[in-house]
Amino acid sequence: MSSILAMADTQQVDQKAERRVAKLAKQINSFAKSHGGAEGQVAYIGERGARIVLVGEDGGWGDLVAPSYEIAEKAVEKSGITRHESFDGEFAAKVTTGPYEWKRMAGIQIGG
Repeated sequence: MSSILAMADTQQVDQKAERRVAKLAKQINSFAKSHGGAEGQVAYIGERGARIVLVGEDGGWGDLVAPSYEIAEKAVEKSGITRHESFDGEFAAKVTTGPYEWKRMAGIQIGG
């Protein structure tokens, strides 16, 4: 009997994870549609899970947080966008920063 309950719990967790993957993939696709396409990178952020960094073809950027690295990877794969292993080089150069970002970065540097 306990093995049946364990199996039911596993199926429930898997269904919850699959729903989260589908929701994240939908958000990624929405971002991509709004920005003429997108590329992404998945970064482990500890117990909180993983961060999906998105960069649009127009230079716009954003991020999403997934509850686990595995869920983030599956969401990016399901969305069909190009996935980068790291956020450097040509990929990072695609990000367009505006006055808000420059002001914010300067504030951080001077303690603001």
